[in-house]
Amino acid sequence: MAEDQYLIPLEDYLKAGIHIGTKFRTKHMDKFVYKVRPDGLSVLNVEQINDRLKLAGKLLSDYDPKDIIIVCRRENGWKSVKKFADMTGVKSFIGRYPPGMLTNANLEDFIEAKLILAVDPIPDKNVINDASKLGIPVIALCDSNNESKNIDLVVPCNNKGKKSLAVVFFVLAREFLKNKELIKADKDFTATIEDFTAE
Repeated sequence: MAEDQYLIPLEDYLKAGIHIGTKFRTKHMDKFVYKVRPDGLSVLNVEQINDRLKLAGKLLSDYDPKDIIIVCRRENGWKSVKKFADMTGVKSFIGRYPPGMLTNANLEDFIEAKLILAVDPIPDKNVINDASKLGIPVIALCDSNNESKNIDLVVPCNNKGKKSLAVVFFVLAREFLKNKELIKADKDFTATIEDFTAE
């Protein structure tokens, strides 16, 4: 893939370890695994990561920010998700997803959503199950150890590392704002990857 076809320089993807998966691989994620390192870690295909991020950015921008919910139980992603939410106006839940929030209209914190973004389908399985019951599409960041059941768009990536998640949400925020025509070009996006990185 030509360097100019990447959403950010290839070197930035690699430095963040966005392509480093786990030692465990599911059959769902096999098609995204480029190779397995001698130490047993899966290496995800960076071109596919880039293409899926582009697709996710497009899909997110097809919705009104108030109709999108991002859920992130994993602490390494909290700062990245919060920054993304601040920049786009999308609702986010960091920490524990309140059970029934999407399905029980009698709850005080009931919300209607039209699109869900889950940072990791394992700790965020409850929101994915609720979305599935309601027919709400789900985008999920999936590492080599994830299943893709009830997920409409898999974005393969290292969904555990702080730097990797910072890159994912930096790219998604910029793509979202560009597709919404809130910024004209990449150069108009003033945030940096560091702004999305947890300390």
